[in-house]
Amino acid sequence: QVQLVESGGGLVQAGGSLRLSCTASGVIFRINAMGWYRQAPGKQRELVASITNGGSIRYEDSVKGRFTISRGNAKNTVYLQMNNLTPEDTAVYYCNAGGFALDAWGQGLLVTVSS
Repeated sequence: QVQLVESGGGLVQAGGSLRLSCTASGVIFRINAMGWYRQAPGKQRELVASITNGGSIRYEDSVKGRFTISRGNAKNTVYLQMNNLTPEDTAVYYCNAGGFALDAWGQGLLVTVSS
């Protein structure tokens, strides 16, 4: 299986920035794509951004132009650079790795944006 370890959450003021990191270990050759999801209180979990091994990237509409997803050279790490954060970005952020018979999740990072 694949294990995901996340880092980088925390408290930031509106307009500030945070960078989330996620490193995969285990059978990483099965990973086809990695991404970040978030779940705000009382809301469903939603995709924030994803990136495939081939470099295809998707963003949720509200984060376009503010967030940037990238992969490390070894392809087992994914980053989410979050700029110009707003209180609406407050949520628990989860790293995800997907592939053949694979759907792995990190433990979640709390991101709190104060107004």
